[in-house]
Amino acid sequence: MYYVNQEQIERRLKAIPEIAEGLRTAAQSWDGGLVLGLVQERGLHLAIEVVTDVGSYLIDGFIMRDASSYEDIMDINHEEKVFPQEVHTVLLELVRLRKPLVQDYYEWDRHTLHPLTAALPDVLEQFAENVRHYLQNEMY
Repeated sequence: MYYVNQEQIERRLKAIPEIAEGLRTAAQSWDGGLVLGLVQERGLHLAIEVVTDVGSYLIDGFIMRDASSYEDIMDINHEEKVFPQEVHTVLLELVRLRKPLVQDYYEWDRHTLHPLTAALPDVLEQFAENVRHYLQNEMY
């Protein structure tokens, strides 16, 4: 029997609508200014944290193979059919931004719209739907 912390997974998935709204707003209202640049930066960072946290909970709960990196968390979840290839591709690109956003933040270009900012809201919503569907199929 698996112990999957569905409560913690759901808490994180419930953050996705606000993150998606922030990213959509930044993309639609982009002016190259500092405020929207910071909104974009924080939205991307939170998106990374959500997908890696949820992915880690799934790996731990379903006793999948151990992950060696953020990219590996996404690979393992994709291999286990949590989400399809098109979501996997975008999430890999997203988690590769963690180091630039968290460690090299002083070099991040806050005045340029990152291509993921506009694409990510729909992918995050699809991710949440995929995870919930996966849990429903695997737990019941």
